[in-house]
Amino acid sequence: MAELITIEDPDDPRLGDYTGLTDVELRRRREPAEGLFIAEGEKVIRRATDAGYAMRSMLLSAKWIDAMRDVIDASPAPVYAVSPDLAEQVTGYHVHRGALASMQRKPLPTAPELLRSARRVAVMESVNDHTNIGAIFRSAAALGMDAVLLSPDCADPLYRRSVKVSMGAVFSVPYARLETWPHGLEAVREAGFSLLALTPDERSKTLDEVAPHRMDRVALMLGAEGSGLSRRALDAADTWVRIPMSHGVDSLNVGAAAAVAFYAVASGRPQE
Repeated sequence: MAELITIEDPDDPRLGDYTGLTDVELRRRREPAEGLFIAEGEKVIRRATDAGYAMRSMLLSAKWIDAMRDVIDASPAPVYAVSPDLAEQVTGYHVHRGALASMQRKPLPTAPELLRSARRVAVMESVNDHTNIGAIFRSAAALGMDAVLLSPDCADPLYRRSVKVSMGAVFSVPYARLETWPHGLEAVREAGFSLLALTPDERSKTLDEVAPHRMDRVALMLGAEGSGLSRRALDAADTWVRIPMSHGVDSLNVGAAAAVAFYAVASGRPQE
């Protein structure tokens, strides 16, 4: 059973995991290096624990202690009870959900390990906006993608904003980082995947024409907001695909485009 500790000093070193949560550059460097990530809100904390992530500690306002009692009782990690004002001083923002947990990261699988059992994979290149990362993971989980592969420069799926936007879906879709880009895509092709690059380029084929849901193994490549896939990534693909557009709209943001394309890729998959 966890120890419940009331803290009134914002400089208490026991709150170190939660300091400066609004400093993106600091947290990007610090969290992976220290092997932690922050889960925010009751649902996300529960999904993280259900996914097997070990809890380091919790930071709760008083009203959330009873609501989270079962989680508290199931973990030996300390629980720090604080006032809303103190939580804001520590984190740098108003913690309106009233519940934060510092969780221990797990070792990431390698790309070859994920590819052995996957059939529908999303591949992201240079997607460094945490909101887009979270939205794409949520769609990947909801629409039946098996795994996600990230280029080396993609944002951290376990950064607080990504986790929050995904509503914890980052815990249910396995992911790995490719060590090199775009050369790492060769391992995807060698595993039997067709590499489909999503691009609005007029030389691409529509998703209906390509019919990815009939393919045995598909890796759908997505680029960053605005710039899209790089020329190197496009050259590495087997086929360029696009979502047909109407009313003069030339493209969707990457989060919306991913959801549409994931449905096209996974909707016709055979039942296991």
